[in-house]
Amino acid sequence: MKQTELNRPQMTVSIPFMILGMLFCVCLIAANLLEAKQVEVAGLSLTAGLIVFPVSYVINDCIVEVYGYVKARLVIWLGFFMNFLFVLFGFAADLLPAAPYWTGQEGFHAVFGLAPRIAGASFLAFLVGSFLNAYVMSIMKSRSRRAVTSASAFSWRAIASTLVGEGADSLIFFPLALGGVIPWDVMPWVMLNQVVLKTLYEILVLPLTIRVVRILKRVERTDTIDSGISYNPFRL
Repeated sequence: MKQTELNRPQMTVSIPFMILGMLFCVCLIAANLLEAKQVEVAGLSLTAGLIVFPVSYVINDCIVEVYGYVKARLVIWLGFFMNFLFVLFGFAADLLPAAPYWTGQEGFHAVFGLAPRIAGASFLAFLVGSFLNAYVMSIMKSRSRRAVTSASAFSWRAIASTLVGEGADSLIFFPLALGGVIPWDVMPWVMLNQVVLKTLYEILVLPLTIRVVRILKRVERTDTIDSGISYNPFRL
């Protein structure tokens, strides 16, 4: 593995990197819980997961920008397995017989009793979307002819990678998980709404994201530009 950095690559992880990794996992798990609630915003039917799921893409952007694709790949797989464990534990708890005096089984099942179809679609969409997001961020930075460290260059990378990642996520998740539930003539509009709103979310928080990236680069004394690495998502 060959990387161009302001300092030499290390085999250890720093506290800021560890915190970002934990936040990434928390966002994915929280999104699973919040997806159970259907909400309506400005006449649009959405899920409450919209308030937290895009944050995982923001964290993904920060990790790729500062630490590079290789460490982002590690965090993506960590998030996947933590999310899988959470869903597995929730599914097991849902199967346990409820106490005779407990009246919350129906609500508990609505949150934790994910159908295999929805769970499988969610996991696949997350992996494809997250890796595409990281790949686009990394490639755009390594091939940029502009000052790669400028705020405007980072903003374009963040927006473009989110459009690709969220687009792939929606194209996979909705047809696989909700095909036949949501009418097929309505499906394209539902997917488009999700991509547009999540991208707008990223744009709105860009000033904060840029500030976080600047702080991380200063604290870590690292600004990774990927070169000569493998983009194979299965190579850890």
